[in-house]
Amino acid sequence: MEGIRLGRTNLVVSKLGFGSIPIQRVPEEEAVAVVRKCLELGITFFDTANGYTTSEERIGKAISGQRERIIIATKTHAVTPKEVENDLKLSLKRLGVEFIDLYQFHNIGDTDKLKKILEPDGAMSAVEEAKRAGLIRHIGTSTHSMDTAKELVKSGYFETIMFPFNFVACEAASELIPLAREYDVGFIAMKPLEGGMLDNVAIAFKYLAQFPEVVTIVGIEKIEEIEEIVSILENPQPMTIAEQQETERLRQELGTRFCRRCDYCQPCSQGIQISSVLGFPSRLKRMPPDRLFSEEFSEPMEKAANCVECSDCEERCPYKLPIREMIAEYTDLYRTEKKKYLGMLEAPEK
Repeated sequence: MEGIRLGRTNLVVSKLGFGSIPIQRVPEEEAVAVVRKCLELGITFFDTANGYTTSEERIGKAISGQRERIIIATKTHAVTPKEVENDLKLSLKRLGVEFIDLYQFHNIGDTDKLKKILEPDGAMSAVEEAKRAGLIRHIGTSTHSMDTAKELVKSGYFETIMFPFNFVACEAASELIPLAREYDVGFIAMKPLEGGMLDNVAIAFKYLAQFPEVVTIVGIEKIEEIEEIVSILENPQPMTIAEQQETERLRQELGTRFCRRCDYCQPCSQGIQISSVLGFPSRLKRMPPDRLFSEEFSEPMEKAANCVECSDCEERCPYKLPIREMIAEYTDLYRTEKKKYLGMLEAPEK
């Protein structure tokens, strides 16, 4: 597996990294086997998060005895020093390691959250102290907002930026990746298949191969999935004319129903978290049902029923998405899938 420098961290990581959201869904034995297969195939960069339920523990079990080969990245939602202390302690314990290579602030969505983190008594002070103590080596962040991403890169506080990037949600190619290069901030592409919404793996990874400085993390649930992706990367082929045409066709098709989570549609007069609602089909493919239908993710879906179809969000959306139609469709999908899940819980054991 090709190794590349991750910005000014100077860490050399595999160009393809492991995203750990999907291994929450499968039995532990299968999850551990998937991680070990990735190691066998030459993947050295493993990304997880404190909030990904069992993922840290499962990665920890899989990498036991192989720490020197691996670059571990995890994340925290913390905005206070105490939250950082608690999250970092738990992550180190779950992963079974003495330090974390890349500690990331999880989804800094706007400038208000960034300001809270950077206040003298904010989370950054605790992360920097942990770095001085040797508990972490480098500091990064993730976001879904392009405007916020640019501010994060230019702030000087973060050595890496994680941002959605694929051949449909491709705005980073012209705006964010050049800026990250200028500031020597490592660029980590998440959602190369948009959480399963893009199913043409060959096209997806041939597109990303055009960006040699980008590290891509992909969520993997099954061994055959990672084998397919690695085979594409290890036998690089240029995009054929037919594939280029298919890429453009998919852009046109999905572009009309593809939320980039930029949140320009906000605020909603009814308090609906629009991008969260529009991301439900992706979460449905990736998340275990007990988490998908937990209060954390159910609340925005339940609130979506309050939509009054005012169209303000659609007027603000730079991609002209049919947001009202999508909210109605995905709310119905949510209710259907939740009913199935509850029915399974209530069914008597045989």
